Amino acid sequence: MKPINQLRIRQATLQDLDVLTRFSAAMALETEGRRLDLSRLRSGTQAVLDCPERGQYYVTDLHRNDPADTVTVGQLLITYEWSDWRNAQFWWIQSVYVEPTWRRQGVYRAMHHTVMALAQSRADVCGVRLYVEDDNSIAKDVYGRVGLSPSSYQIYESDFVLPKSSSPVQSS
Repeated sequence: MKPINQLRIRQATLQDLDVLTRFSAAMALETEGRRLDLSRLRSGTQAVLDCPERGQYYVTDLHRNDPADTVTVGQLLITYEWSDWRNAQFWWIQSVYVEPTWRRQGVYRAMHHTVMALAQSRADVCGVRLYVEDDNSIAKDVYGRVGLSPSSYQIYESDFVLPKSSSPVQSS
């Protein structure tokens, strides 16, 4: 395990736009074989940062020995779904990414615990959900280890921008 002096989870700001865009593009390629349009992705990411009603990004910064030596190593996005049955909102965790060299070092666990504590402290949040690509067994294992369990629901969609392709994009 790499020596981690201090992980800090914080709300992302506009200054994080480049790293958020890079992380989301890397995640899409890695998990779904999709090469995203970077201009569209950057604009979509900025739209969340500019309008908190759409969601909130959280990032994990690693502070090493020198306080000036800080690097962002992970991200996740919270979006919202209203539940009329519960009169509260679910927080959806999405766009999860941890730099490959920092995986299995507790980065996601720290982000997850921070978000769960924040969600549980609010009366207007009734739960936390996420979706995971069907074949992503590594992510499913991670989510199970932090206490999430499969839902009885399946997600159906009609995606107008990124429809399912007949064959995944191969990375070069």
